[in-house]
Amino acid sequence: MVYLGLFMTAFVAATLLPAQSEALLVGLLIEGYSPWWLVVVASVGNVLGSTVNWWLGREIARFGGRRWFPVSPAALERARIRYARWGRWTLLLSWVPVIGDPLTLMAGVMRERLSVFLALVAFAKTARYVVLAVVTLGVGWA
Repeated sequence: MVYLGLFMTAFVAATLLPAQSEALLVGLLIEGYSPWWLVVVASVGNVLGSTVNWWLGREIARFGGRRWFPVSPAALERARIRYARWGRWTLLLSWVPVIGDPLTLMAGVMRERLSVFLALVAFAKTARYVVLAVVTLGVGWA
């Protein structure tokens, strides 16, 4: 049940909804749960949550011209220009609070290939959890 809770928290934390998977991960590490399993479960949940953002970006882009759409066409165009400039490599920042979730959403709007998206986001998010585990427990677990 602990691992399912971590998975769900990591999943929700990667979407545009507020959640804090890092604090839960650190708490579970301190409690003595398997660092390997915690990192794997948190990473998979977080990457899947980001994939939901990517999918939403792909689907929501078709509504961009509607009056009720929450983002103005000018703001969407500015985001497209930024993504076009920096491109897929911005996904390496997908782990960063506040900016990471919109980056994964924008990747969907920009029609980034799923395979590229998954590779970059999985690397970034897993690296973040590994660093948290190493800082929390030291290198002895690795």
